[in-house]
Amino acid sequence: MENAILVGCHELDDELRELAKSAGARIVGEVVQNRDRPDRATFIGKGKVEELREQTVADGAVLVIFDEDLSPSQARNLEEELHVKVIDRTGLILDIFAARARTKEGKLQVELAQLNYRLTRLAGSSDYLSRLGGGIGTRGPGETKLETDRRQLRKRISTLKKEIEQICKHRQLHRDRRRRDHMPLVSLVGYTNAGKSTLFRALSKEDTLVSSRLFSTLDTLIRRIKVPGNSTVLLSDTVGFIRKLPHQLVSAFRATLEEVVESDLILHVIDASDPHRDDKRKVVLDVLKEIGAGDHVQLTVYNKADLLPDPSRQIADGILVSAVTGQGLERLLDQIVLNVNPVRV
Repeated sequence: MENAILVGCHELDDELRELAKSAGARIVGEVVQNRDRPDRATFIGKGKVEELREQTVADGAVLVIFDEDLSPSQARNLEEELHVKVIDRTGLILDIFAARARTKEGKLQVELAQLNYRLTRLAGSSDYLSRLGGGIGTRGPGETKLETDRRQLRKRISTLKKEIEQICKHRQLHRDRRRRDHMPLVSLVGYTNAGKSTLFRALSKEDTLVSSRLFSTLDTLIRRIKVPGNSTVLLSDTVGFIRKLPHQLVSAFRATLEEVVESDLILHVIDASDPHRDDKRKVVLDVLKEIGAGDHVQLTVYNKADLLPDPSRQIADGILVSAVTGQGLERLLDQIVLNVNPVRV
């Protein structure tokens, strides 16, 4: 694990801490800078850079993680001043995705996102990326790709786009077949760690990966599930959303997110026990709007009822369930039937 110091503006939230831990960092310090506007050269200003340099030495930190996005010049200047590796929020999230990707599709999409992000970091300094070394913020495409020039990077990006386009065509064939079979698709969406995968496993009765780590699921899973009336629908689970989701990921994961766009019903899964659930709900709704699924029929599903002080209570604007205990799942299945036209088997 790499010793890391977190840096934020005005305040640091638990989400950045969880992201850093998910990437394999050991948090040894935190720094908050209160500025009305970022410093153009270093984001945090000369005085704060001095303070941060002293703290990296005192805490034995080899990595500094910023909660905001840095410009290429800011990142380079900070590394030259601090003499440690510096990554921003987008770089951190991309690194986590690189560590989580398992299928060929997932790896292609993550590599495309990373290369688009890193292409901008080549501007003005060809040795910036080669100085990074290994560890957090450098996983994925590999050092040899990062040391190539813009032309080679763009060539690789073009190749990745073509391969992902083939995936899109393959997915479209499956969608066309589903339409011919009149098989409705129900998609699970939600903020990362809302319990989507646990709910997916409970409804599909299949042993899928369940983890409390952020972004434990990257690859789309689609399974047939039985609903009341001896009928069948397709249930889809995909990547969780997050505040300030990097636009490189939204673009790269277009093939995956199209499953949500093409769905007949969206189940918006929310962690009922999360005190910040309303803010996270808005984040998910904003991402759905961004990908073209904002007007789809939705059911709000409040998961983790077992973690509430009074799990028997109801929530007016959604269905309260527990994917762990099974509470509310029958009602959820009934609501799915009411909102789609399932296929009789």
